[in-house]
Amino acid sequence: MAAQTMRAAERLRVVELIGDRRRPAADVAAEAGAEPQPMARLLRALASLGLLREHASGSYSVTPAGALLDPNRPDSLTSFVRMFTEPTMTRAWEHLDDSVRTGRTSFDTVFGTDFFSHVARHPEVSADFNAAMGQASRDTAAALPHAYGFGRFTRVTDVGGGDGTLLAAVLAAHPGLTGVVLDTAEGLAEAPGTLERQGLTERCALTTGDFFRAVPVGSDVYLMKSVLHDWADDQVVTILSHCRAVLPPGGVVLIVDPVLPETPGTPTGTGTGTGSGSGTPTGGEADPEVNLSEGGVTYLTDLNMLVNVGGRERTRRDFEDVCRRAGLTLTSITPLTGAAPFSLIEAVAGPVPAPGPAPTSDTGTG
Repeated sequence: MAAQTMRAAERLRVVELIGDRRRPAADVAAEAGAEPQPMARLLRALASLGLLREHASGSYSVTPAGALLDPNRPDSLTSFVRMFTEPTMTRAWEHLDDSVRTGRTSFDTVFGTDFFSHVARHPEVSADFNAAMGQASRDTAAALPHAYGFGRFTRVTDVGGGDGTLLAAVLAAHPGLTGVVLDTAEGLAEAPGTLERQGLTERCALTTGDFFRAVPVGSDVYLMKSVLHDWADDQVVTILSHCRAVLPPGGVVLIVDPVLPETPGTPTGTGTGTGSGSGTPTGGEADPEVNLSEGGVTYLTDLNMLVNVGGRERTRRDFEDVCRRAGLTLTSITPLTGAAPFSLIEAVAGPVPAPGPAPTSDTGTG
């Protein structure tokens, strides 16, 4: 209900109409083309959420949190709110129980196709998704350039880099670097504007491609934010293997994703493992409560990956496993100050895994 209340406020331009003044509900309703009494009820609900203040005079003003719903602010989160309350993102959640029962992505059943194919076929949704991802990357873009020693490298490829917000921040902070943003044509649609605004068009190339097929050669850093959690483990290994294949000596793979705390009894890997315990005390041993507060909202984004795209959030052990399978060695995980819940995961070239046995032909006669 709170999310849909914010969606209504964004669609009715409530925060934009109130601005930096105190305004009565009737005035806001008149400019929004709405009825005064329902508008007053909406404004009161927004005040209860901390987005507005209700004054004794019956007027309303905008709080600092509510101001983020003003589309005219450079730090606006309107696209993020619009995308994450859009039916494209919410309808599959109605079938969360089905995903839990079956392990399958509900989005594909509801929409008849996968999430990214659906977004690509709907330009308005695609534009909102790109803008939302850019807005969601701002805190990381402020933290990452100063959280890692980029100065010793020459070229960074942002794999699945979308509108270029993150890479633009890295390049702006490190003038000796050049860069490449790799994404689909739809994903790159807003990137030229990002680079032009930052004055980076001469230092950053835009490459249309598919990271399941290959990544561009020529970089010594391969960066990806909020990419791997979209995909199942085997697909993640494919993406990382392509990075490993072109990684030069001394190069690194940098992954920016939340890292879930390790918890006993939680299955890891692709869902076929048994985890580190059964979750049931044996032999009279104490069974203390596990503190899950460290994971915070990431447990909810983990469910969002389940219902919408088929990916998942991962623990350190999970990241170590997919890196190892791709011929990489995870060397460090550093929480990004000011960009919670994201961490910076560094991996370097490790032993290339031996190829598995050739698939056998199933003739169906067994």
